[in-house]
Amino acid sequence: MTTVLTPASPLTAADRCDRCGAQAYVRVVLLSGGELLFCAHHGRKFEPELKKIAAEIQDETERLTSVPASVSEEER
Repeated sequence: MTTVLTPASPLTAADRCDRCGAQAYVRVVLLSGGELLFCAHHGRKFEPELKKIAAEIQDETERLTSVPASVSEEER
């Protein structure tokens, strides 16, 4: 998914997927106004169609695979 850098606030654990209710990692700002939130799975599933109607896509799915800075080498 293409990441668009926006001044939008980062997604939090309180942001939920509009499709299934899981934690949202993708925010789609629509050309018509408004926004949709998706988990990584549904963001990937609907990506081709979302690109057609999106003004911006905020993709934070890299957070799923990144290691927090507070984790030491021994804990990995």
